Amino acid sequence: MSNASSPLDALRIDRPALPPRREKSRLIPVLLVLALAGGGGAWWWTHREVGPTVTVAAARETVLAAGASTGEKTLLNASGYVTARREATVSSKVTGKVIEVLVEEGMKVDAGQVVARLDNSNVEAGLRLAEAQLESSRLMAAETAPVLKFARAELERYVRMQNSKAVSATDLNRAESEVGAQEARAARQTADIAVAEREVAQWKQQMEDTVIRAPFAGVVTTKDSQPGEMISPMSSGGFTRTGICTVVDMASLEIEVDVNESLINRVSEAQPATAVLDAYPDLKLPCKVIAIIPTADRQKATVRVRVGFEKPDPRILPQMGVKVAFLSAKPAGESAPAAAGARVVVVPAAAVSDATGVSVVWVARGDKAERRAVTATAGTGGDTIISAGVSAGESVILNPPPALKDGGKITIQQP
Repeated sequence: MSNASSPLDALRIDRPALPPRREKSRLIPVLLVLALAGGGGAWWWTHREVGPTVTVAAARETVLAAGASTGEKTLLNASGYVTARREATVSSKVTGKVIEVLVEEGMKVDAGQVVARLDNSNVEAGLRLAEAQLESSRLMAAETAPVLKFARAELERYVRMQNSKAVSATDLNRAESEVGAQEARAARQTADIAVAEREVAQWKQQMEDTVIRAPFAGVVTTKDSQPGEMISPMSSGGFTRTGICTVVDMASLEIEVDVNESLINRVSEAQPATAVLDAYPDLKLPCKVIAIIPTADRQKATVRVRVGFEKPDPRILPQMGVKVAFLSAKPAGESAPAAAGARVVVVPAAAVSDATGVSVVWVARGDKAERRAVTATAGTGGDTIISAGVSAGESVILNPPPALKDGGKITIQQP
């Protein structure tokens, strides 16, 4: 038997040995674990707790100024605007063309001071005509006076002659008629003079109406017309002005704030308050409540409150934004003013909120919010004095959003 390879063996293809099936089976659990870990991570990422984004500020310790009091308690904080009780847009009683404006913005004016003049050429012509008619009426009366005098003298002569039978009754009646006619003519001419005098007075009043005066003493805040423009007491077209300027009595400045109707029970007339202008955050102005308007705005659920300044200040201007802190009528516990140099903790006023009559501050502790009830007192420069509840150095949340929960997650916005 021959050992030579069969021709069929030369056609055989050699293949590498396959790995054992047992090694392939070990990769399946590893891939399964990785898939489960990825799915779990994705579920955690989509279902993780994400708190509201907040801004924080540090509570700081400061030295209380001399005479400052920590006894007054802030019952309510509100925002409003400075308004003028006496403010008028100075206009004209008649329609006319402006020929002169004598005021500028910021100028002080007195009551009755001339602020503008209108074209009075037509009115002046009418006045001259009325004066001429008055003069004509007076001349006619002067012409009738001697005629009436002569008629009365004739009547007296006829009466004396009648006693001596030297004149007939007809002549006497004619003399009496002439006197009556002349007296009636004189009376009519006297009435014509009165009418002409009143017509002259009317034209003079129209002349005066072309001179526009300030209704009261104040400061001009806006200048609304220029020479050459038409002005009218009522708007009659896009090219007709309705006012010369706006005058504000700076002594009548006050504050108007809208208080939520659920908190209006904390406000009363003559209640002390402090105001801080947005333009001057370091200026603390003493105020008091003037009046609570006896109606509510059902659209906004607010009640308007008028607050007056105790002392005028030239830095107070109309329409300025202002924050008002309504204080308790008496210092809590009748505490005396703090001594100069006392150290207190202050936080921005935006960090303090009212919740059912309790002052609340939210403190950021790590990534969680903590709600604390505090004893707050209005401070200076937009700060609030915290007598208890917050320590210096702690981070307080400014303008806390309604979604905050005690112990809930928060995201601190980085500066």
